[in-house]
Amino acid sequence: MGVGKSSVGRLLAERLGVGYRDTDEDIVAAEGRTIAEIFVDEGESAFRELEKNAVRAALSGHEGVLALGGGAVLDAGTRALLAAGQRVVYLSMDVEEAVRRTGLNAARPLLAVNPRKQWRELMEARRHLYEEAATVVVATDGRTPEEVTQAALDALELKEA
Repeated sequence: MGVGKSSVGRLLAERLGVGYRDTDEDIVAAEGRTIAEIFVDEGESAFRELEKNAVRAALSGHEGVLALGGGAVLDAGTRALLAAGQRVVYLSMDVEEAVRRTGLNAARPLLAVNPRKQWRELMEARRHLYEEAATVVVATDGRTPEEVTQAALDALELKEA
């Protein structure tokens, strides 16, 4: 959350000359409401099911850069799809950077109460899954989206279009 996946994803797609797609945006468009509203109305498990389906659809129908929500890797089936020939960049950051970037605001449903503690707990629970799914890890702390994009290109050994 707040790591810059949308900004970096768009820049990466532009520099590679390919399309960009975000599964969170797909869900919002399909459902006609925000992710926070889905969490409130139906709960996290309902959202995770929508997310799993959105990722599967995007992986089968999109050839460019695909940004996934932070919880997408919680699903073992999603991790298996990512491991099947996808190049995956894990954009990492520490809690201080997360606070600086997002203020850990209440618009993020999983961080509504005691955001610093919840962010740390989420990262402790998910970091190994991000690393498992990742082809490369790129630290975003103190870097601009342009710098992170270049680091991702370098790490993946990709050339710009």
